[in-house]
Amino acid sequence: MKIIGHRGARGEAPENTLAGFQYIHDLGIRAVEFDVRQLKDHELIVMHDDNFLRTTGTDQPLYALKSTELESYNQAHIWMDWEKQITPTLKQSLKVMHDFEHLEVEVKAVETEQHAEMLVIELEKQLQGFEQTAIITSFDLKIHQALLLQKSRFRHGLLIEDDIGEQAIEQAISLKCCQMGWMNQLATDQIIKKTQEANLNISIWTVNEIERAQHLRELGVHGLITDFPKLMQTALQQIK
Repeated sequence: MKIIGHRGARGEAPENTLAGFQYIHDLGIRAVEFDVRQLKDHELIVMHDDNFLRTTGTDQPLYALKSTELESYNQAHIWMDWEKQITPTLKQSLKVMHDFEHLEVEVKAVETEQHAEMLVIELEKQLQGFEQTAIITSFDLKIHQALLLQKSRFRHGLLIEDDIGEQAIEQAISLKCCQMGWMNQLATDQIIKKTQEANLNISIWTVNEIERAQHLRELGVHGLITDFPKLMQTALQQIK
């Protein structure tokens, strides 16, 4: 079971930042999950929210800005012992992740099919060379449909946070996904078994309890997305 850092390592370092990605790299962990959005100048950036308030303390809608206007926002605002962290572009982030073995690239929801297509085209360009390690994930069905339309060479996985049971598995299969990302609260033993029977890999998010992680490992879950990769790495190494 892969330990996958959530937004880098959001419980141990500023989330979705170059420093956070370097932090997880330095731990020796080579699996990470992060979020991608596209700005109005078409640049892809790594950020979870569509507003800077939670992570920088400034109430500023993201999509009102161009990629050249991100410098003043400190993504390490609440991390007193960390230097200022800008909102990174995907290109900058991939330089840190060049030797990672597993990238879960979560594409945040878009408004229209046209936006989905435009984002997917740019994403494929920037992920060139990461075909063996990157998997594009999203809750947004428009993103998956755009990947199919573009005949993407990248694997993709459906993220699920609504309690729709086996319907989610059917949806993933119809979208030609190879993986499902189940929210931890929905990932019952039964639904995990059903997902495995459908030959879909599984990532569970977000898992921060060691006993739960151990149980998921015993069930044969493929990936465990956690806010505390160092803590989880140490604990699971001790529990054989």
